[in-house]
Amino acid sequence: MMMSISSVPTPRAHFVKSHFSRRFRPLRLWLAIVFCLSLFSAPCLAGPDSLTSFDLVRSEDGYYLNFATSFELSPAVEAALQKGVALNFVVEAEVFRERWYWRDQKVSRVTKAWRLSYQPLTRQYRVSFGGTQMGFDQLSDALAVIQRVSQWKIAEAADVSPSGAHYLHFSYQLDTSLLPRPVQIGVGGQPDWSLVIQKNQRLPSLTTPLD
Repeated sequence: MMMSISSVPTPRAHFVKSHFSRRFRPLRLWLAIVFCLSLFSAPCLAGPDSLTSFDLVRSEDGYYLNFATSFELSPAVEAALQKGVALNFVVEAEVFRERWYWRDQKVSRVTKAWRLSYQPLTRQYRVSFGGTQMGFDQLSDALAVIQRVSQWKIAEAADVSPSGAHYLHFSYQLDTSLLPRPVQIGVGGQPDWSLVIQKNQRLPSLTTPLD
């Protein structure tokens, strides 16, 4: 069996390769760490997905939230919608009381959900929430309904203690766990299907005068 001489590393070449490998190993490690940190520190939102307004109001009977989001469906998600895959959007508001001696106490949790679907026969988009259904000719009009909420009561006055500090954790997302199982498997981990908008904000103190 013949072997090419060029395929056998010389002692000198082996020394140089080992030397540079050891010399640049810390650099490679540092670059890997920076890359990993950039993945974990990257924001959940990309592009236009955001809150365009967020107003937390206290009244005599509790706390109310007005908000508006801004996002567009990716081409992959819109194509799935056109093929009959219904989309579920969920917004959650949780109120916590801060505690220095233990984990913060959850005092209130409310949710809203919308189901967006497309009807090929009528060529209409349908938005369902609670027991209400609305039809739209344009996707933009249907999205406008699920992108904003006004006068949403997130906590009763009795839920909030005058002696404590409280804050709201807000989350708005496209819930892929409600997709048909075969679709869930296909879209798992794909950024096109990732829509998560979150925000934390302190509640106005009970000692703050009402408007």
